[in-house]
Amino acid sequence: MMQAVDLPETIAVFPLPGALLLPRSRLPLHIFEPRYLQMLEDVLKTPQRLIGMVQPCPQPARSNALHAIGCAGRVTQFSETEDGRYMITLTGISRFRIQSEIDGFAPYRRCSVSWEGFSRDLGGTETDPCFSRNRFLDLLSRFFASRHLQTDWDALKEAEDELLINSLSMLLDFTPEDKQALLEAPSLQTRRETLVTLLEFQMRSGPGEETLQ
Repeated sequence: MMQAVDLPETIAVFPLPGALLLPRSRLPLHIFEPRYLQMLEDVLKTPQRLIGMVQPCPQPARSNALHAIGCAGRVTQFSETEDGRYMITLTGISRFRIQSEIDGFAPYRRCSVSWEGFSRDLGGTETDPCFSRNRFLDLLSRFFASRHLQTDWDALKEAEDELLINSLSMLLDFTPEDKQALLEAPSLQTRRETLVTLLEFQMRSGPGEETLQ
């Protein structure tokens, strides 16, 4: 397990709208743009092998603005395709706060970051003591039915709290701003409450669907 002292002050960042990475979760990525192929090559030469996933921040005056908080993942798997693209997996390590963007000659973006305030991310699996799984799965069942989605319900019932909440937060089709709210949730309980709110809101938007009261 990576320690706080191992975290660098500068990391490469990958702005990707709607792509959410959370601590101890895994995010598959398809790398094919030349600048990000260069980023991957450089990152693999570092001992930590970290890439910071961050949401672009829509600002009319700054088309390249980034949200202040992202999550760094360690490249834990990668494979090259015949045409030079890469399939990689990032394993979430810790959230970070961007201090400043670093100018340089690299074709990709690099930022000076602070890890302060996110020490819990480096610990063990988080639990949600107030989690009512049956109630949550009932809402999720109605949400999936309204969107004609299918899933492995047995796996959902057996999944640990953190794996269940984080996986749904990453996989469900929420807006980038909603994904940012899920990322910034200070605890698993808060993230679950945010997730429920988002599911309920989308249920209200659907025709004739009830919400979880």
